[in-house]
Amino acid sequence: MSSLEGFMLPCFTKQIFGADCMGCGLQRSVLLIYNGELIAAFKMYPAVFPLIALFIFIGINIFFKFQHSNKIINLLAIITISVIMVSFIFKLLIN
Repeated sequence: MSSLEGFMLPCFTKQIFGADCMGCGLQRSVLLIYNGELIAAFKMYPAVFPLIALFIFIGINIFFKFQHSNKIINLLAIITISVIMVSFIFKLLIN
């Protein structure tokens, strides 16, 4: 991938319990996006795009206040958490 891969944090849940956690794959997915591999990033961690959208909206909302921003943030958070949970359960059922 790239030289940034050496700076990634290990998954302690996977090291201790031998099972993936709900965040496993997020760092590699962000690195894949950085390298322009969007489809591979989605396959690695499906919630990466809703998570990025959530953080971008929160960041923009700090400088430019939007009407109904709390509802939008809540909706993006619910979508992100739902995708994280569904993909985690799917990963557990496959392995």
